[in-house]
Formats: sequence, C-alpha cells, structure tokens
Amino acid sequence: MSGCLDNMNCRVPECCESLGERRNTIASVTSGIFFFVGWWVFIDAAVHDRYLLRVGSQTIVTPEPDIPAKPELEMWYIVIAVVSTIAFFFVNAVSNGAISGDMYTGGCLGQTGARIWLFIGFLLSFGGLIASLWILFQIYIIDKDNAKEGIYPGVAVFLQNFFIFIASIIFKFGRTDDQWE
Repeated sequence: MSGCLDNMNCRVPECCESLGERRNTIASVTSGIFFFVGWWVFIDAAVHDRYLLRVGSQTIVTPEPDIPAKPELEMWYIVIAVVSTIAFFFVNAVSNGAISGDMYTGGCLGQTGARIWLFIGFLLSFGGLIASLWILFQIYIIDKDNAKEGIYPGVAVFLQNFFIFIASIIFKFGRTDDQWE
C-alpha cells in the first residue's frame, strides 16, 4: 500500500548535507545537554528549597542557610532520578545491532538477552517517569489537606526525569552503528 507522500521529493539545503556524517556527534551532544539540564533542574530545586523560609502564608528568601525551613522538596525524590539514570545506562548499553541480531550472536543469552536487557531499561525509565508524575500530582497538586505551598519542586522532579528519558531516547535512536562495522 503506497502512501500519499511517497512521490514527494524534498531537497536538503546545502548547509545540512554533511549532517549525516556527524549524526553520532550531534545525537551525543544533544543527549548530553538534555541529561545535564535534567540534573540541573533538580539541583536548582534543592538549592531554591534550601534558601526559603516559610512564615505562615508568606515565603521569604533568606540568605542564611542556617535558619531551619520546612522543606518542600523531600530528598528521597532523588531515588527516582537515580533509577532513571541507571535506566539511561541500561538502554544505551545495548547496541542496535545486538537488538536486531546483526552483530551479536555470542554471550549467555545472545539476542534474547540483549532484548531483555533493553526491556528492563525501558521499564525502569518509564517507571521513573510514572513515579515523578505521581509525586507531582499526588503530593503537589491533588492533596489539598497536606499540600505543599509551592509547586516548583514537583515540577522539577518531573522535568528532571522527563529530560533524562528524552536524553536516553536521543542517545539510543539518534546514533548509528555504521561507524563500527
């Protein structure tokens, strides 16, 4: 069955013709930027939370970190980010050739083992996304009785895991194995 866009011919601009040769570099740098931004957002939320002093319904920014403040960002949320980071390494530890069976035939389980490894990596990655969404909505948006005053820490936890997930996808599917053959 042919599609309506099969006969369409799009010309690539001259400045973009050499991008195919640098595909792995571009995918790696883009993925690294997303990974960095994800962790930076969480660090920013932790530092921002540390320097806030909450007095009743007012929020005062204080330069003295010695003044105890009720934290909005619980530090156990970092466990979700660590799981997402481990999932990043799980997903990208297996080459595309190992998944398709083109380049990898040895090992304990062969192609099946590589696919199981990739599946576990995606399970961890989606688990981190779902857990960060749960924290955002349950703790920072829905729970009105014990609601936190600011929503930024919940958004930061979600954005961190989302950026790590995007970095993982770009690093996995943005690169090619052609250079290594």
